Amino acid sequence: MASTSIRCILTALGLALAAQAQAATVTGTINSTLTLISACQVNGSAGTSGLNFGSLNFGTQDALFTTANGQVLGGGGGAMSILCSAGTVPAIRVRAGAHDGASSGGTRALADGAGNFVPYDFYTDTGRTQLLAIDGTITLPTSTGVAQTVNLYGQARGKAGLPAGVYTDTVAVELTF
Repeated sequence: MASTSIRCILTALGLALAAQAQAATVTGTINSTLTLISACQVNGSAGTSGLNFGSLNFGTQDALFTTANGQVLGGGGGAMSILCSAGTVPAIRVRAGAHDGASSGGTRALADGAGNFVPYDFYTDTGRTQLLAIDGTITLPTSTGVAQTVNLYGQARGKAGLPAGVYTDTVAVELTF
């Protein structure tokens, strides 16, 4: 009986050694790929259309005001913020508004919906001396991958005969990079 057990053990050992002798190793590689495309965010939001570049609020004025100043503010209450991929050159083009040229005294106009208009303009400096024309472009420095602040200012001009009410305008904006 002991010899049968020894034979079984020796047979199993022989099979194990034979299996090891027949084992082989194969080597190779795995290729991994990731393609990144340039992208930008406006005020922390990404997308290709319908983004909110901010708002220009001239506040509350009496109907006899002379001038009212404002700044385009992004969603968080600060200046407009543009974050683009490193190496891109972002450019903001401020297109037409809904009521451009409807009132003398500015290239753009706020409307009350009843045929009354308040002229206003965009400027690129706090002193409001550098007019940004319709379709004007603000070119930012080459992006390093860090958000860039865009300061855009506005000035509305009062005129005689304006009735009280809420005056609004919607201006199209494009960002290229």
